Amino acid sequence: MELKKRIFYSKNYSKSKIKFGFFTRVGGISKNNYSSLNCSLSSGDNKKLVKENINIALKKIHLEKSSLKTVKQIHSNKVLEITNNNLNKKIECDGMITQDTNISLAILTADCCPIFIFDIDSKFIACLHAGWRGVYKNIVKNALKKINKIQPNNKKIKGIIGPCLDQNHFEVDKIFKIKFLKKNPLYNIFFEDILGRNKSLFNMRALIKQQLRNENINDIEEIKEDTYSNVELFFSHRRATHLQNLPTGRMINIIGFKK
Repeated sequence: MELKKRIFYSKNYSKSKIKFGFFTRVGGISKNNYSSLNCSLSSGDNKKLVKENINIALKKIHLEKSSLKTVKQIHSNKVLEITNNNLNKKIECDGMITQDTNISLAILTADCCPIFIFDIDSKFIACLHAGWRGVYKNIVKNALKKINKIQPNNKKIKGIIGPCLDQNHFEVDKIFKIKFLKKNPLYNIFFEDILGRNKSLFNMRALIKQQLRNENINDIEEIKEDTYSNVELFFSHRRATHLQNLPTGRMINIIGFKK
């Protein structure tokens, strides 16, 4: 996975019919806390600037002729298929799948993890928004239940895990850890206890990768970039909270079909 012109992408799929990009915060026209490629219409930023930022992102990966679908993200494990029937409807969920080659999908992040799933036959594309609640509720598993009806051959399915909050900055309390271990005791390996404190560091990225593997998805790429520590490249809600510098913007992550 490489960073080119402020977008993370993969050369491995340059010849495929799938186009995607994990965008950074750089390359837009928003100002101040939202500088510069803020793509969230609900962040408090000027909506005209946000819409222009979204258009900038679409043009960067040559998907400007597609119909872009975004949703109201609610930190759930709800995954919906997007078609012409619901393309223009207001939807609340955290995962989208489409087989319509005229539709591109996008989710917004600022510490949560963007996940792209697609297949080499280009039968479908999917994108997921996974914060800790989505990981706890296993949005990956819900998505694969729907995806397997479209593409039952898991060997053809690819997963890409985008930039998110790194374990070194994902401090959680004992109650948080116990909640996950009650869900699955094997999740213990994704927590590193902090010596002398009743706290742990949570490796969300690694758990997402394991959840993909649990669904027999083994062709997985990762962008091991920490949204918290890299101020120049990423918005981070946790960093902005710690610095008392809210509100902050959101990065956009887009996947679609090449025309």
